[in-house]
Amino acid sequence: SLYRDSLDQLEREVLDEQRLEEVTQRKAYAETHPSLTECLKDSFRCTVPRLKHSVMSSLPVLYWLPKYSVWDYGMPDLISGISVGIMHLPQGMAYALLASLPPVFGLYTSLYPAFIYIFFGTSRHISIGTFTVLSIMVGSVTERLAPDMDFLKTNGTNITTEVDITARDSYRVQVAAATTVLGGLIQVVLGLVKFGFVGTYLSEPLVRAYTTAAAAHAVVAQLKYIFGVSPTRFSGPLSLVYTLKDVCYLLPHTHLPTLVVSAVSMAFLIAAKELNSFLRPKLPVPIPVELITIVAGTLISSYSNLNSNYTISVVGEIPSGLSSPSVPDVSLFGEVIGDAFALAIVGYAISISLGKTFALKHGYKVDSNQELVALGLSNTVGGFFQCYSVCPSMSRSLIQETTGGKTQVSSVALQFVFTVLDIFCAILAAIVFVNLKGMFKQYSDVVTLWKRSKIDLVVWLVTWVSTLLFNLDLGLAASIIFALLTVIFRTQMPTYSVLGNVPGTELYVDMETHKEAREIPGVTIFRSSATVYFANAELYLEALKEKSGLDISKMIIYKRRQEAKQRRRERRAERRAKRQAKREEDAGHWADTCMDGDITDNEEQGCTERENGTVFVIPVTPRTPDGPCRWEYLKGGDPDCTSLGWMSELQDGDTTTLGSSSDDTLSRDLERVSLGSLGKWTWDIHSIIIDLSTANFIDTVAIKTVKNIFQDFSEIDVDIYLAGCQASVVEQLERGDFFSESITKRSLFASVHDAVLYCLNHRGATSFPRYEPSVVSIHNLCSGES
Repeated sequence: SLYRDSLDQLEREVLDEQRLEEVTQRKAYAETHPSLTECLKDSFRCTVPRLKHSVMSSLPVLYWLPKYSVWDYGMPDLISGISVGIMHLPQGMAYALLASLPPVFGLYTSLYPAFIYIFFGTSRHISIGTFTVLSIMVGSVTERLAPDMDFLKTNGTNITTEVDITARDSYRVQVAAATTVLGGLIQVVLGLVKFGFVGTYLSEPLVRAYTTAAAAHAVVAQLKYIFGVSPTRFSGPLSLVYTLKDVCYLLPHTHLPTLVVSAVSMAFLIAAKELNSFLRPKLPVPIPVELITIVAGTLISSYSNLNSNYTISVVGEIPSGLSSPSVPDVSLFGEVIGDAFALAIVGYAISISLGKTFALKHGYKVDSNQELVALGLSNTVGGFFQCYSVCPSMSRSLIQETTGGKTQVSSVALQFVFTVLDIFCAILAAIVFVNLKGMFKQYSDVVTLWKRSKIDLVVWLVTWVSTLLFNLDLGLAASIIFALLTVIFRTQMPTYSVLGNVPGTELYVDMETHKEAREIPGVTIFRSSATVYFANAELYLEALKEKSGLDISKMIIYKRRQEAKQRRRERRAERRAKRQAKREEDAGHWADTCMDGDITDNEEQGCTERENGTVFVIPVTPRTPDGPCRWEYLKGGDPDCTSLGWMSELQDGDTTTLGSSSDDTLSRDLERVSLGSLGKWTWDIHSIIIDLSTANFIDTVAIKTVKNIFQDFSEIDVDIYLAGCQASVVEQLERGDFFSESITKRSLFASVHDAVLYCLNHRGATSFPRYEPSVVSIHNLCSGES
């Protein structure tokens, strides 16, 4: 009784310890894996530190403005702002032509968005405003929804070929404003839901190829101002080809005075910019060549009356003052939503790439989600003031940074909006041409990528071609899809390797690329360079078969076939036993009949034929009531080969009649069964270690594949182990019901070396016992001897 009480007390203590451990584990899991309700409560819980952090992160100006030192930052920001403003003024007017808008709206776009960005942006050096690529994208929208053909003037009942420019430009401004506001709202929403990582899907080769193709669109769009012709406007896919074809068709009608102005302006701009580059170390600020060109052209136009004397196209009067806000036409949102999304993504990608470049150089951090919100608010507010989509410009940002700009105060230190008369459209087109020089240099990426990465080169070429042919919006979509397909393709076709140990270390490397690596006896270490998921799970299994040398699928099929044959042989053996017993009874009756002298010659011949022998080939370990018999197979062999097929036929038959063959012939046949081209019946692999250190997630398809690997290889007595799994992967395995009684967590190891040590201690270097087929000869069936 005392002994029983002690046992009960001990059991209660063990149970209490188990309950305490379970409670502790549940508490730890609850702390690391809060429920959805707890997460919602925590997200809506308001505390003073959290409120302060939220306000400071939403309005970064509240963080740096109180610390702003006028003495340290005031003068550098002022000089930088003047330099950027002088450069931004002509660029704004010129890029407005790319957007098919009046130049004054380029000036508006240079002012309002930059002012909004001061309060919400986190970059200190980027210059927000007009940009070539976005201007072209906006221009494709305005020309598609407001073509010249829809604004032809009517004279009574007759329709003239003259375009109502005022009505057309007014509607295009509405289209551009609606597109800008919608794109800004998309950026704000993406930023609020922490979708700032979307810009990472635009790789550098993709962005550079896209901007290079956009530069080609810009060049074609400015050809009409360079040559003074009026080509037909096209939109949609292949519009670039059609426009270029029409311009070439109109080249004989080139307006020579306009071409002369364009050529002189470009020559002056190129020479002045080269001089700027040469004198950059000696000049405190760059020479404002664009502004000088515009002022000179305006003076020449005003005093020489080139517009009236030579009919050179001019911009006309630019109104002074600021525009008043107006609500955009929301009915246009449905028609421009695709273009707005493309503008939002491209603008953000350019902004975050430039912002991170300068942040890395000057040692501060740029918040990608806040940048998305800041750019979205700049576009949204700017759209109410008839601005079009904005993003940073590399050239202006470099000027702002190199002239000593410290904060975003420099972006609005000086913004000029004044009245200018008679600016030549050809001069603005020349400014666009010359400023695209940097993008034209990006064609050298083809040579660089050819040497470094063929896949990135293909992405570059596909992006460039699709953007040229399908226009900017469809080209961007096609480019992103193709870039993602290359990622999927590379994860579908990763590098599979068998690892070996570097002697004297715990390192395991690819044996094909590292000749010093040594194979662990009896252990195969398999690794994929990519994570395992639904797209490559089947290929992963095939690679494991190839690298291990064990074609597990065929081996299991062959095993099942042999087990089925064994069961049929046992049933046939039972029937033969019954027939044999009956023959023995009949034999006694026949013996009595023969003794009586009643046997005939035919009956004697039949008895002689029944004395022929039969050979059976069966496993050494027969099938028991508890389980199947034990079979061994060839390493890397093909069960469908001739030798195995011959043996299979021998095993499958009820009997193999040897007829009147001699004992020597029978011995040769039995030797052929045992040795004939069969090789060894065992293999030297007892453990396979799957290195999952490269996997950062695992889906349900991959979990099922790995589970099948465990189950299939266990049938041929090969142990499977997983090594290097990250904690998130283990959690996904648990949620996917991977672990069971047959597959426990004892199969998991923190490193490959730990798994190798366990395999060697558990299975050692001993090989499996070799099983030879046994031969059962049955002779003299008529007499019952065996």
